[in-house]
Amino acid sequence: MEYATLNNGIKMPMAGIGTFLLSPDEAEASVSSALQCGYRLIDT
Repeated sequence: MEYATLNNGIKMPMAGIGTFLLSPDEAEASVSSALQCGYRLIDT
């Protein structure tokens, strides 16, 4: 996973998952799968 280093030194993942327009059930399944795959950036 690639990261961008912010001005305050915090590293932010370059790839993430978005949940816009997903139903609650779809969002739960998608976020759960993404976390299991190593994603740490979740855009709600």
